[in-house]
Amino acid sequence: MSLHEVQVTINGKSYIEYVEPRMLLSDFIRETCGLTGTHVGCEHGVCGACTVIMSGTAVRSCLIFAVQAHQQEIKTVEGLSCNGEMTPLQKNFVECHGLQCGFCTAGILMSMTDFLDKHPSPSAKEIKETLSGHLCRCTGYDGIVKAIEKTIQENKEEVLQRS
Repeated sequence: MSLHEVQVTINGKSYIEYVEPRMLLSDFIRETCGLTGTHVGCEHGVCGACTVIMSGTAVRSCLIFAVQAHQQEIKTVEGLSCNGEMTPLQKNFVECHGLQCGFCTAGILMSMTDFLDKHPSPSAKEIKETLSGHLCRCTGYDGIVKAIEKTIQENKEEVLQRS
């Protein structure tokens, strides 16, 4: 089988690798690039654990071949923090008990980061609709929703303070 060049930028770092055309982006991120925060659950795009942000949009990395990501910019959960400081959403997940085993957390954080960037003031229904694309077996989602709502409120307060 022939190998194909994949050039990507992940969390600000450039990677040039040669991969089999059938390699999934999730496997590329984890195995080739060593970024294991992206989890692989169902491998069918249902559970959301493998969600990353590619070129500004949350995507399921288990449904994309690595070669399809050629020359794209990708952000994984490892790229959320800045200078070792967690984002407000990450902090609120901890504070509001939005995680337990943590398996689904990275994917939810990536989806919600993208969602909140595009929808800074969503309704509770919109939050729950976005979360419906993620399977969490531990939390019952209550802490997750509280963490998201707290982040939205803090973001609103920060905008008001800047005005």
